[in-house]
Amino acid sequence: MREILDLLNKNYEITNAFSLSIMDVIVLTITLAIAYTVLKLFKKFVNRKLQPENELKVRSIFSYLSWIIYVVIFLVTMNKMGVNLTALFAASAALLIGVGLALQTLFQDIISGVFIMIDKSVRAGDIIELEGKVGRVEEIKLRTTRAVTLNNKVLIIPNHLYLTNSLYNWTQNGNTTRESVKVGVAYGSDVQLVKELLIKAAKSHPSVLVSPPVSVLFEDFGDSSLNFKVVFTLADSFKAQFPQSDIRFEIDRLFREHKISIPFPQRDLHIYSNAQELVK
Repeated sequence: MREILDLLNKNYEITNAFSLSIMDVIVLTITLAIAYTVLKLFKKFVNRKLQPENELKVRSIFSYLSWIIYVVIFLVTMNKMGVNLTALFAASAALLIGVGLALQTLFQDIISGVFIMIDKSVRAGDIIELEGKVGRVEEIKLRTTRAVTLNNKVLIIPNHLYLTNSLYNWTQNGNTTRESVKVGVAYGSDVQLVKELLIKAAKSHPSVLVSPPVSVLFEDFGDSSLNFKVVFTLADSFKAQFPQSDIRFEIDRLFREHKISIPFPQRDLHIYSNAQELVK
């Protein structure tokens, strides 16, 4: 009998903690609506003062701050209306534990997003490579990061992947990057002429920057070719594949013009015949 009474008393306390009148709901709704309007106006005011390249960065930060402000306003308003938040949290502790286990990945994404914003390893506008996929970061949200690939496809990246995978940030040190094109020429070719033609092909492209200058590396003596790499600098690494393709076309044209051949792998096949075995 005592256990039943204790259970009823406990349920009464929890009900008291959760009890809300219609007026309380109206006040809470109005408070959140006012907060939403004020934040929206503040965001517009801030965006007017920003440079276009900084808008994406501020949008990500503002998204996190908005969620924090909404939660704080909700808790403060509930407390002002006399809701016992301590009893509310205590009553929902078991439920929160179960939900927390079920939503572990979600919480991991949110925490990872906070770390990203704090250490600034990734910011809006950066070009990143993750798990073989390359995209320009458009927005860092509470749980995911939105990026756009070169093919204009939207890439949704869960934030926890930043902590569990190697991330390549192409623009962490600036928008300019060093790119390259590799080519092999036949043995016996004039290597100095090859170097001059490779530099000429790279310099002819309008997207290649003058500084730092174009350079050529003689990489190795291959099985069937002399291997070279021409290195150049681009201002927009996100679209590097297009200048690289144009430079390859120009290299092929110059090599044909100067009688420099690009070999293909060759293999010699030796067949040994045993006459005695054939007779048998």
